[in-house]
Amino acid sequence: MKNRLEELRKSRGIRQEELAEALGVSRQTIGSLENGRYNPSILLAFKIARYFGASIEEIFIYEENA
Repeated sequence: MKNRLEELRKSRGIRQEELAEALGVSRQTIGSLENGRYNPSILLAFKIARYFGASIEEIFIYEENA
């Protein structure tokens, strides 16, 4: 699954540490999400979407393996 987390975060001038604190996760979690090494729980995906005022689908892009 791909995501636009880094793009959204940087466009708003937010550091990984700031986003992590706002979401109640570690900075390493944010880094792993941005690098595609970690898929969020549904709860974290909702928190991220709410934080950015977007839908989950606008941030996380599901691609089926062909």
